[in-house]
Amino acid sequence: MTDMLQKKRKRLLYQASYRGFKEADLLIGGFARAQLPAMNEAELDEFEAMLEINDRELYAYAAGNADLPRELDGPVMAKLRAFRLPAV
Repeated sequence: MTDMLQKKRKRLLYQASYRGFKEADLLIGGFARAQLPAMNEAELDEFEAMLEINDRELYAYAAGNADLPRELDGPVMAKLRAFRLPAV
Protein backbone atom coordinates (compact mmCIF):
# COMPACT_ATOMS: atom_id res chain seq x y z
CA MET A 1 0.00 0.00 0.00
CA THR A 2 2.77 2.44 0.88
CA ASP A 3 4.42 1.92 -2.51
CA MET A 4 1.11 2.72 -4.24
CA LEU A 5 0.75 5.91 -2.19
CA GLN A 6 4.32 6.94 -3.04
CA LYS A 7 3.63 6.45 -6.74
CA LYS A 8 0.42 8.45 -6.40
CA ARG A 9 2.26 11.27 -4.61
CA LYS A 10 4.86 11.36 -7.37
CA ARG A 11 2.19 11.51 -10.10
CA LEU A 12 0.23 14.20 -8.26
CA LEU A 13 3.38 16.26 -7.76
CA TYR A 14 4.03 16.19 -11.49
CA GLN A 15 0.42 17.12 -12.31
CA ALA A 16 0.45 19.93 -9.76
CA SER A 17 3.75 21.34 -11.00
CA TYR A 18 2.85 21.55 -14.69
CA ARG A 19 -0.57 23.20 -14.72
CA GLY A 20 -0.29 25.28 -17.87
CA PHE A 21 0.69 28.71 -16.63
CA LYS A 22 3.50 29.79 -14.34
CA GLU A 23 1.47 31.23 -11.47
CA ALA A 24 -0.49 28.00 -11.08
CA ASP A 25 2.68 25.93 -11.42
CA LEU A 26 4.27 27.90 -8.59
CA LEU A 27 1.29 27.98 -6.23
CA ILE A 28 -0.17 24.53 -6.74
CA GLY A 29 3.17 22.83 -7.38
CA GLY A 30 4.74 24.57 -4.38
CA PHE A 31 1.84 23.44 -2.23
CA ALA A 32 2.22 19.88 -3.50
CA ARG A 33 5.96 19.82 -2.77
CA ALA A 34 5.33 21.05 0.77
CA GLN A 35 2.21 19.05 1.64
CA LEU A 36 2.05 15.80 -0.36
CA PRO A 37 4.52 13.87 1.84
CA ALA A 38 2.26 14.31 4.88
CA MET A 39 -1.10 13.70 3.15
CA ASN A 40 -3.07 10.61 4.02
CA GLU A 41 -4.97 8.59 1.41
CA ALA A 42 -8.20 10.58 1.74
CA GLU A 43 -6.33 13.87 1.35
CA LEU A 44 -4.49 12.52 -1.70
CA ASP A 45 -7.85 11.59 -3.23
CA GLU A 46 -9.21 15.07 -2.53
CA PHE A 47 -6.13 16.71 -4.05
CA GLU A 48 -6.33 14.42 -7.08
CA ALA A 49 -9.93 15.48 -7.68
CA MET A 50 -8.92 19.14 -7.39
CA LEU A 51 -6.27 18.67 -10.08
CA GLU A 52 -8.97 17.65 -12.54
CA ILE A 53 -10.38 21.18 -12.44
CA ASN A 54 -9.49 23.62 -15.21
CA ASP A 55 -6.13 25.32 -14.50
CA ARG A 56 -7.44 28.87 -14.38
CA GLU A 57 -10.45 27.94 -12.25
CA LEU A 58 -8.35 26.00 -9.75
CA TYR A 59 -5.86 28.85 -9.50
CA ALA A 60 -8.69 31.36 -8.95
CA TYR A 61 -10.18 29.19 -6.18
CA ALA A 62 -6.78 28.62 -4.55
CA ALA A 63 -5.85 32.30 -4.70
CA GLY A 64 -9.23 33.32 -3.29
CA ASN A 65 -10.17 35.21 -6.46
CA ALA A 66 -13.35 33.21 -7.09
CA ASP A 67 -16.15 31.89 -4.91
CA LEU A 68 -15.39 28.34 -3.89
CA PRO A 69 -18.01 25.76 -4.93
CA ARG A 70 -19.36 23.76 -2.01
CA GLU A 71 -18.04 20.46 -3.42
CA LEU A 72 -14.46 21.81 -3.31
CA ASP A 73 -14.72 23.19 0.21
CA GLY A 74 -12.66 20.56 2.04
CA PRO A 75 -9.59 20.35 4.24
CA VAL A 76 -7.08 20.15 1.38
CA MET A 77 -8.53 23.22 -0.36
CA ALA A 78 -8.41 25.07 2.96
CA LYS A 79 -4.71 24.21 3.27
CA LEU A 80 -4.09 25.25 -0.33
CA ARG A 81 -5.85 28.58 0.18
CA ALA A 82 -3.77 29.20 3.32
CA PHE A 83 -0.51 28.17 1.66
CA ARG A 84 2.04 30.89 0.89
CA LEU A 85 5.17 30.39 -1.12
CA PRO A 86 8.38 31.08 0.77
CA ALA A 87 10.06 34.36 -0.13
CA VAL A 88 12.98 33.98 -2.50
